[in-house]
Amino acid sequence: MSSPAESHDAVIAATRHWQTEAVIGLNLCPFAKAVHVKGQIRYAVSDAVDMEGVLADLETEIQALVAANPEAVDTTLLVIPNALSDFLDYNDCLFFAERMVKQLRLEGIIQIASFHPHYQFEDSEPDDIENYTNRAPYPILHLLREDSIERAVQAFPDAEAIYERNQETLRRIGLKGWNELMKK
Repeated sequence: MSSPAESHDAVIAATRHWQTEAVIGLNLCPFAKAVHVKGQIRYAVSDAVDMEGVLADLETEIQALVAANPEAVDTTLLVIPNALSDFLDYNDCLFFAERMVKQLRLEGIIQIASFHPHYQFEDSEPDDIENYTNRAPYPILHLLREDSIERAVQAFPDAEAIYERNQETLRRIGLKGWNELMKK
């Protein structure tokens, strides 16, 4: 959680650092570099302090992404520095976020990817390095356009192997390497 004094600029700077060093730098998402280089990522910071507020901000951001020209805004990172610090609470919110996409009749149009400082895959231990593939400095709901995902997957022939490759990358660098990367 961020302190009240932490500005939106500081939250976005920490998120961009994570994205450039880990997501792009380690090639955890081979599709991220193109939208980053083109400036097509919207970084939105939620001031919400509870799930209700986060979901209200999420609906606003979903609607804004759908309305935006994909050439200008292809994806949105909704960064949540003041709420959902508990991973189980975040997962509860993610359930309602997915329901919201369905209720807005945007299933197949918008997809949500999830990142959290304490992300933990099912059947893993909290400190397993593989969890770091989805760890970010703050809870994040990443809004993606389904058609952009389809185009990216077509351009990347072995998309199914990304998950395994990411876990291998993190095993190779280890927690020490991850911490060094995040300090830069």
